[in-house]
Amino acid sequence: MRETVEMIVKALVDDVEAVDVREVPRAGSTMIEIRVAPSDMGKVIGRQGRTIRALRSLAHGVSTKKNHRFVLEIVETGTG
Repeated sequence: MRETVEMIVKALVDDVEAVDVREVPRAGSTMIEIRVAPSDMGKVIGRQGRTIRALRSLAHGVSTKKNHRFVLEIVETGTG
């Protein structure tokens, strides 16, 4: 799942080198943290949150198929 999310996010942003996608295991689920450059944050969120909502829908579909919960979060990084 992490590789798929990373591939999609890298296709959306301008600064591909700043993309960092991590899987963090939690009790009964896996959190997928997405970090991008501050200038690319809006591209990942999309207009009215449509892009991140689509990514979360994808994660929900995979969760249903694999019977394991995946949660997508955009982690805000510092401006530096």
